[in-house]
Amino acid sequence: MSRSIDYGNLMHEAMRGLIKKVLEDVSANGLPGAHHFFITFDTSHPDAELADWLSDRYPGEMTVVMQHWYDNLDVGEDGFSVTLNFGDAPEPLYIPYDAIKTFVDPSVEFGLRFETQEEEDEAAPGTEVSTIPTAPVPAVKPPAKPPVKVEEAAKDPAKDAEIVSLDSFRK
Repeated sequence: MSRSIDYGNLMHEAMRGLIKKVLEDVSANGLPGAHHFFITFDTSHPDAELADWLSDRYPGEMTVVMQHWYDNLDVGEDGFSVTLNFGDAPEPLYIPYDAIKTFVDPSVEFGLRFETQEEEDEAAPGTEVSTIPTAPVPAVKPPAKPPVKVEEAAKDPAKDAEIVSLDSFRK
């Protein structure tokens, strides 16, 4: 039996550790500047805790926004709890790190996406599964750049951001 290194799961573990560190900092110091988070998670995860009316309304996944108002952010080893406002109704949530599908901070154009083995199995061979957050992500205006001469533009054309799925490197 040959042994192999599971880079995909190691990377997911590292990315979840990054989310934990970011949330620990926010819990201790608050959200700095314009930072805010869109967090999409699996509401059917066995360890996720949310009000019945929320799980009924969002039976598969839900995107929450941590921005202007949140309370009781408690970051644990396996997940975090936070109270968020849903139409003037504060509701406590517990979100396990394993339930997170996307973590986006649009203020700095940063995002993480987690794919599951089930999503890969359902995809047609040779296609990449793409998960898009259900909350609208506001457009971020890029910083103004000095004018570029036509010759320079031809040498170094502007490139759009590219999302690379870590699962595409799994065997």
